[in-house]
Amino acid sequence: MFRDARLAIESRALRFAEFTVDVIYGRQTGKRAMVYGVFLYLLSLPYNLVVQLRWWLYRKRIIHDQPLGCLVVVVGNLTVGGTGKTPVVEKFARSLAERGRKVAILSRGYKSLPDPLWQRLWRKMTYGTPPPPKVVSDGENVLLDSEVAGDEPYMLAKNLPGVLVIVDKDRVKSGSYAIKKYGVDTLVLDDGFQYLPLKGRLNLLLIDKTNPFGNQKLLPRGILREPVKHLKRASYIFLTKSDGVPDPELEQLIRRYNKDAEIIECAHRPQYLERVWGGERLPLETLEGKRVGAFSAIATPESFEQFLRDFGASVLYTKRFIDHHRFTEEELTQIFTQAAEAGLDFLVTTEKDAVRLPAEKMTDLPLFYLRLEIDIISGGNDFEEAVSRICFSSQPARANVGNR
Repeated sequence: MFRDARLAIESRALRFAEFTVDVIYGRQTGKRAMVYGVFLYLLSLPYNLVVQLRWWLYRKRIIHDQPLGCLVVVVGNLTVGGTGKTPVVEKFARSLAERGRKVAILSRGYKSLPDPLWQRLWRKMTYGTPPPPKVVSDGENVLLDSEVAGDEPYMLAKNLPGVLVIVDKDRVKSGSYAIKKYGVDTLVLDDGFQYLPLKGRLNLLLIDKTNPFGNQKLLPRGILREPVKHLKRASYIFLTKSDGVPDPELEQLIRRYNKDAEIIECAHRPQYLERVWGGERLPLETLEGKRVGAFSAIATPESFEQFLRDFGASVLYTKRFIDHHRFTEEELTQIFTQAAEAGLDFLVTTEKDAVRLPAEKMTDLPLFYLRLEIDIISGGNDFEEAVSRICFSSQPARANVGNR
């Protein structure tokens, strides 16, 4: 009885969370969505004040940032989710490492498993030393799973041998730890545009060209973490999910707030399908004419599903969850059952979702994830040239465009 009640509460909470996301992204209409939207807008007003005050305190040097004495590259965005940040971080880190840099990726580990409550309370009561950052990869071995490390840090660690991946909310602490313990000379801040305590950084701002700023309202009414005018803080701007077609209106908006940052357009290119349990890889041509199901827990599932259609798949079943949702056994059983009943050839999920799946599940229906990588399509001949210009420039002043 208690289990049924708990499942019912969790189900209602999940539906409410999905409704909230749909209102924010404009997928819900009607009176109920409109009233809820007004409520969310009222909540966004104090959020905006806090964001502006925090930025003012750093800009006026009332709160000081800290230098760490090495190259710091920030990859982030103004919005929540959906810009395809992880492939950009991965490719930047790989390119830097291939050029002889000792690289550490610093992540806050969103949705990672925190220390048990009793340990945190005990440290506070006894004034104990805070624990060291979580080392997801020491450059040689992946040491933590996705539940402890978080989805993106684990995925980066798995795909980047030779690069350290470290998780801690305090990126100053984790950066110092990486420098002292591992001798790194380059720090890449994953999702670090809103993290202000570090100094001497390159700010690489990602903008989803298909949905740059949503409804241009701040959280929780919109998808903006900070106002659009904070484009001025970017050293370089990457337009992701680009089709290569000029967008004068977007460029004009960017130039209104940032006249100097170089604009680089890039696209996420599907590479292959990889079997979630087994590692078998299939070319994308395999999708042609296949009856396919897609499930995901990402901010913008539409683009993932469209990739499958672009390669000729008939997407006959879809299941969407809120971003970073951790799938339960019951949910996976339901997905596989419904997909089998639909007579599908196989299921496809995203790479980020694949790392969140539990141990191999017995099913006759093959499950693959879609591997994506980033390509520069304008603003540079290729990604390697962009990395060289940005991170090995002989003009150090470039690093501080729009900075404090």
